[in-house]
Amino acid sequence: MTLNGIASRYALALVDALTAPGSGIDPAAALEGLNSFAGAMTEAHDLELILLSPSVSPKTKRVVIEKIAGDLGVHRLVRNFLLVLNAHRRMGLLREAARQAGVLLDERLGFVRADVFAAAEMNPSDKTLIAGKLAQITGKQVKLRITIDPDLIGGIMARVGSTVYDGSVRGQLRALGERLIAE
Repeated sequence: MTLNGIASRYALALVDALTAPGSGIDPAAALEGLNSFAGAMTEAHDLELILLSPSVSPKTKRVVIEKIAGDLGVHRLVRNFLLVLNAHRRMGLLREAARQAGVLLDERLGFVRADVFAAAEMNPSDKTLIAGKLAQITGKQVKLRITIDPDLIGGIMARVGSTVYDGSVRGQLRALGERLIAE
């Protein structure tokens, strides 16, 4: 099994626990805590070295995880998830497991993620309009992740899953050229 597959299993187990009936947990807030811990691990190189080093004992790592997670206010269930990763020597999968858990949680909560590429910064009303249009197309609530792409002449491109919606000037010119060639 690949590392992505292993991370996927951990992510699925976490999302199952977070969304279990009667859990009384805000899954989005709990996942935010997981992402905060992963971010701390990325930002603090020494922390990452400690948690990934085979020469540091699992017991020492456990103490470090509990301290950092406590300082960050990470939910108990997420803290336990981190401790399970540590116990199985899988802390190297944390970022990928957190990413996959975010995608799985969005799916469970009826959201779809859309990567939007724009030529310039967009105002809030444009973002709302784009999210609304993509929601109509997908039938789900949309979470936008906007990236400024100076190579676009104008307009936007949106990717939802494997589907690309090209509303860029370049895309429209390409489509016009293809129609002219076909005629």
